[in-house]
Amino acid sequence: MHPAPPDSPSEAPARTPFTAARPLLLSVLLSFVLLLVLVAVRWGPLMELDADISRSLHREAVDDPDLTRANRVLSDWVWDPWTMRALCAVVVVALAWRLRDAVLAAWVAATCLLGTLLQQALKALVDRPRPVWPDPVDTAHYAAFPSGHAMTATVVCGLLLWLLRRHGAGRAPWRTALVVAVVSVIGVGLTRMWLGVHWPSDVVGGWLLGAFTVLLSTAAYERRRGADGRS
Repeated sequence: MHPAPPDSPSEAPARTPFTAARPLLLSVLLSFVLLLVLVAVRWGPLMELDADISRSLHREAVDDPDLTRANRVLSDWVWDPWTMRALCAVVVVALAWRLRDAVLAAWVAATCLLGTLLQQALKALVDRPRPVWPDPVDTAHYAAFPSGHAMTATVVCGLLLWLLRRHGAGRAPWRTALVVAVVSVIGVGLTRMWLGVHWPSDVVGGWLLGAFTVLLSTAAYERRRGADGRS
């Protein structure tokens, strides 16, 4: 009897969630790192593009106070990071209390916390000034890059979608949640640019870093769960 070749299906290593997610993880991470470097060195073409888009949006915001007021409500209340964190806290309590899954609850909470700490550390490290206008329509604190609103919404919405998928949400609830998540993540970024408190690259940086945080956390959890299941 001839031995099976090394690359036969019977001996091929199983693809773990972490292995499957690795290409996407690397692409998102490399995209963020490239953007981070360009922002840190104040690369001219990117700075000019940021300034051109921001000036155009600010003129529109000044000329349309009603739409600006609506953006402020969405940005400062509906999609505010503290609103997102409160939503995450509710989910964590539900996981721990109703579903009796303290490990998963702690994992979600830790992901949100670490995402916030990473965001603040990068803000302090890059120390990018926010846009300054003679006639501002809103104000914001701390450094600009990356956008905390964009990153927090991405992390929380991404985690909630993952949890719905893990717990077998039906097609209609899943699609509804997906639409709400996409609108929230994109919408909060647009409101921050419209209100003139972030450069466009700040928002893109928040989206990328938030996506990387979710992908890394969920892939690591699934890998850990798989390892526990085999032991």
